[in-house]
Amino acid sequence: MTEFLSQYGVMIVSLVAAGLFAGLVAGLFGIGGGAVIVPVLFFLLDGMGYSETAMHVAVATSLATIILTSARSVMAHHKHGAVDWGIIRGWAPWIMLGAVCGIGLSGFMSKRMLLGLFGTLLLLLAAQIAFGRPNWRLAERMPEGAGRAGAGAGVGTLSALMGIGGGTFGVSLMTLFGVPIHRAVATAAGWGVAIGLPGAIAAVLVGWGREGLPPMSAGFVNLPAFLLISTFTVLMAPVGASLAHKLNADRLRKLFGGLLVLVAVRMVWQAAGI
Repeated sequence: MTEFLSQYGVMIVSLVAAGLFAGLVAGLFGIGGGAVIVPVLFFLLDGMGYSETAMHVAVATSLATIILTSARSVMAHHKHGAVDWGIIRGWAPWIMLGAVCGIGLSGFMSKRMLLGLFGTLLLLLAAQIAFGRPNWRLAERMPEGAGRAGAGAGVGTLSALMGIGGGTFGVSLMTLFGVPIHRAVATAAGWGVAIGLPGAIAAVLVGWGREGLPPMSAGFVNLPAFLLISTFTVLMAPVGASLAHKLNADRLRKLFGGLLVLVAVRMVWQAAGI
């Protein structure tokens, strides 16, 4: 009994801490917090003996938490007049389609494949976050037509496979096409809802009835983890959004990018079985 309470006590404390930090990160960078939530959940569930489904549950549960976090974050940014609702409306259908495709693909992937994909992409994204420059440009306006459809579906697919909000790819994409960094961060927070909602629903359906899931899971979405993390990310997202307009953005991005590099290397290392 003591061992049980100790194990789950560590899990609860870790989930609360992850929720607080993820909410802060979501508000600061518009990335939905998944880059923090997925590794924490994976290592917790893997350590508790749910090795084969740990990564799938971590990704799906992260997507579910992103719904509330992103909604709260985008509303906080809206108060500062920073959200481009035209971009959100124009891109959301393609992003949603991509998110459903991404979860469908994850259902056919092994733990090692999903872990390796997450770690590799996170490493690339961390380098971009730490060393990328907001003044880099591919064009002066966002793509339209087929370009918008392809890029939106790509953002949705990759984000769903990683369990992250659209901001991780969205901020980079928007700044490359001439959207100012603060507007890109604010608008990308809205993309998280377009990824999280259809992605979480698809994850429940794809994971329904799978063996080896943690207790109280609906498909691949673990309900206790979802409730705990969501509560604290929603509380902290407005704080991060407020700080984003006051702090040195370049310094914060480099520090956060460095942290993600360490996490990504650890996950690639484990996927390789080293």
